[in-house]
Amino acid sequence: MAKLLKAIKRAGEQFPVLRGMVTYSVLWPTSNLVQQSLDKTRDKYDPVESLRYLVLGTFVTAPTVYVWVRLASKIVRGNTVKHAVVKAGLEQILFAPVGISQFFLGITILEGQPWAKCVQEWREKLIPTWKTGVCIWPVLQTVNFAYVAEKNRVVVVSIASFMWTIFLSYMHRLDQNSLPQFLQRKSKVNNAQSKAPCDAVSDISPHKYWNGNTNEVL
Repeated sequence: MAKLLKAIKRAGEQFPVLRGMVTYSVLWPTSNLVQQSLDKTRDKYDPVESLRYLVLGTFVTAPTVYVWVRLASKIVRGNTVKHAVVKAGLEQILFAPVGISQFFLGITILEGQPWAKCVQEWREKLIPTWKTGVCIWPVLQTVNFAYVAEKNRVVVVSIASFMWTIFLSYMHRLDQNSLPQFLQRKSKVNNAQSKAPCDAVSDISPHKYWNGNTNEVL
């Protein structure tokens, strides 16, 4: 057993991406199970759904995060807090849209949904999810880039993503109309507001005041 643990540790040191993949293979399906347990609309757990999270997290998300962490370290060289803030800001501009898109498209594809439906979910939930991430990830990643060794950053991100994946699972389950107003697309809110005057005009239509007599209007 001791030899096996040493071998795993040695492999993790030689191949950091493998360490991230192992971490994600545990955290992502576990996050989904937590979300399922919090979902009052469910009658029972869906292990197949959690399996999809395991596949997506292990073989897609973990390698992508690893590549981004390495790339960010090369784009912005330095380990000061200032450098960390810049890296965290770049992440929300360059990587976050990619990671969120990867999730919504990937999870719906794994569900066997038609491509049109996959794209529809992506279009509805990309911006609301990104708006939430902007409030959370810059702080986490500033600490990560500033105070954590590069070889351990994927692990730190994966642990933070445990909570984030619970939120992603929640967003995936929600219908666009059920989202809080802050998370709804601005165009949807604007459309609802723009319809109000039209509704008001329809309320004063002459037909509303017609009493049925062709010669008399109330």
